[in-house]
Amino acid sequence: MTATPPSPPDVLMQRDRSSRLLIDVQERLLGTIANWQRLLERLVWLVRAAQRLGVPVLTSEQYPKGLGPTHAALRTLLPDEMVVGKTDFSCVAAGCFANMRGSERPQMILCGIESHVCVLQTAMELKQQGKEVFVVADAVGSRSAGDRDLALQRMRRQGIQIVSREMVVFEWLRRAGTDEFRAISLEFLR
Repeated sequence: MTATPPSPPDVLMQRDRSSRLLIDVQERLLGTIANWQRLLERLVWLVRAAQRLGVPVLTSEQYPKGLGPTHAALRTLLPDEMVVGKTDFSCVAAGCFANMRGSERPQMILCGIESHVCVLQTAMELKQQGKEVFVVADAVGSRSAGDRDLALQRMRRQGIQIVSREMVVFEWLRRAGTDEFRAISLEFLR
């Protein structure tokens, strides 16, 4: 009798197995990011969708004393216990989420700023820890579009999944024709 091989990681994001990491979207830093208003709209959309579907949103703030708090449009949506400050660029190196609800989940879906610094370093170290890592391409930013693009290319080469915000929500939903799909569709997918 042959042994059953271990099952591979899921190829699709699952809401009961994933957490959303919102990285360093702070008042003083956000205004320096290319197309920051559009990025902020997408981040608010993602936070609201995650919360509506019961996915934890873990949030970091890089050196909040100097860069200020998470932007008010996002901060008002987040419970205090899900926001943590750091000085390391990587949330993993800083131990940001070690004891937060949702940190034990195997799938981590990242968004925020800056793509080539804190998002990249966090993604790479989460992958090294054995997490399934997804970076939402239309919800990350850098001061320069070139740095953002290089970061996404590098992460992809390292086996990190690059996805869009709609991919995230549709994979969390899994199917149409339900009351939940209709409600989410009306609120988020119009």
